Amino acid sequence: MLVETQKSHARGGLSANHQALDTQAALLPYALAVFTVTLPAYVWAGSHAPNAAWMTATFGIFALAWGYFYAAVSWLKRPEIRADETRRGQAHMVGGLIWASAVAQIAAFAEGAGPAREPLMMIAVAGAVLIIFFASPWLPSLLLVGGAAAAGPLFFLFSHPESASTANLSWGAIALALALALIVNRILRRQFALAAEREILIADRAGQMEQARRLAQSKSDLVATLSHEIRNGLTGVAHVLTAAVGANGRSAPSREQLSAALDAANDLIAVLNTTLDSETAEAGRLEVDTHPFDAVALMRDLVLLNRPNAAMKGLELTLHVAPELIAQDAGATIADTHRVRQILANLLGNALKFTVRGRVEARIELSASGRLAVEVADTGPGLTADELESAFEPFSRIARTSAGTSGAGLGLSLSRQLARLMGGELSGHSALGVGSCFRLELPYDQAATPERELDLVPAPSGGETHTRLRVLIAEDDGLNAAMLRAVVEQLGHQVVHAVDGRRALELAKVCEFDLLMIDGRMPNMDGPACIAAIRALDVDIARVPIVGVIGGDADEAKECVDAGADTVLRKPVSVAAVARAVADAIAAERSELPTRSVA
Repeated sequence: MLVETQKSHARGGLSANHQALDTQAALLPYALAVFTVTLPAYVWAGSHAPNAAWMTATFGIFALAWGYFYAAVSWLKRPEIRADETRRGQAHMVGGLIWASAVAQIAAFAEGAGPAREPLMMIAVAGAVLIIFFASPWLPSLLLVGGAAAAGPLFFLFSHPESASTANLSWGAIALALALALIVNRILRRQFALAAEREILIADRAGQMEQARRLAQSKSDLVATLSHEIRNGLTGVAHVLTAAVGANGRSAPSREQLSAALDAANDLIAVLNTTLDSETAEAGRLEVDTHPFDAVALMRDLVLLNRPNAAMKGLELTLHVAPELIAQDAGATIADTHRVRQILANLLGNALKFTVRGRVEARIELSASGRLAVEVADTGPGLTADELESAFEPFSRIARTSAGTSGAGLGLSLSRQLARLMGGELSGHSALGVGSCFRLELPYDQAATPERELDLVPAPSGGETHTRLRVLIAEDDGLNAAMLRAVVEQLGHQVVHAVDGRRALELAKVCEFDLLMIDGRMPNMDGPACIAAIRALDVDIARVPIVGVIGGDADEAKECVDAGADTVLRKPVSVAAVARAVADAIAAERSELPTRSVA
């Protein structure tokens, strides 16, 4: 955006037309000086003319033209006039035509000047040549004003046969002046174009330098944030693991220590996921998959999940839904379900994290513009106007309220980017010592029907899932394969593991599978090549749902989707993310419409 703005300013401020007017305006003082210097010669020649009254009128016209030019020089220096090419062009045209009329009047005066006729006619011709020269920077002025200036002297010269030789000589001089002026104009226009291109290049370079500076700052903030969060999280986990193996004679870790280590690991994963999403969004490569869904049900689920955390802190967590949204045919929100969950989970998490006592309240209603509005209000410490603005900046944490809490300072920044990608908006207001309220608005269609998502997550009692699948996992990294296999088996599915893409292709040809989960980066045959090869098979396996498992790179995700993956799953995996990816892949296979979500 910055680069495009600088380019537009460069084009607007240094267009060929603008530079031509600038050059012509710069010549105006010299034009005044030249006409002032030639005035004594005109006075001397005119003194031999018998018509003194006409001579006086000629001086009046000269004074008018000189006064207009003097005023125009000052007027054209004003900044608001310099930016208005239309008014500037009109001023130049009027001034040029005034001098052209003065030259024509001199030629008319010379008709009755008797013995001074020839000198005065030559002065008029010289005046026309000077006007052509000073009008040469701007082509419209050169053609119109130059032609008008030459018309008067030539008309009166050719009207008398005895002046034929003088007329031909004058015509040649004016024609030569016009030709030279056109050449000068052509050269100037080329110079103007080069100058405009140079300004654009300068603007491009400045924009690229600013972009590079912002990128370097972003990377520096990223490294600093991740270093702090990773060090703290891994240190806590390492202490618990040290106690678990009985080092230094310590006893086995307590349940509270294990819970703290698990919280630290989950916080670390959340920071890494948020950072990767933020970097992908900053690069403009984050995609969303919008569809109708029930945002009220989603918010109810999130409130239920967060009630235990609120109760542990002694906070009241409530949800209020507008009556018009409870009706059976109330409509649906049009957005990406998983990204909306990510935004609302972040807003609720922040409210519970920073509120020490009081309550957190979520409200869902329809805004005046017909969009769905979700507000999360708390009775926390509140923020000043500057702090609230800073809270939406990436890697920005409010020191007054964030002491002792984890996080990368990316939640609100990423949430606002996600909201805008889905056609919505995230805003907030706060009062110091009272609390804060953040409002998410999303597109809403009262005629739409929410899509029902497949539930492949096992019941809390440990029962079977609704669908038991035979899953092929292609993963070359042993630890990642073990983690993914454990999660998939926890969901109640059967798993076969292939160590690379070539082995996965061989197994796909001879075995029957209900789902394929293929890593994007593997030796022998990488994920996109394996997916494309399977899709090219002339057997039933070619139509089986495929989940591309990626390391967080948007390019890797695009390669997998382009090769034929129904959805993509980003590492590190979790039970919810795997279940969602499996559900998306099965839904895409059943509807025969590929999804493009990233779990």
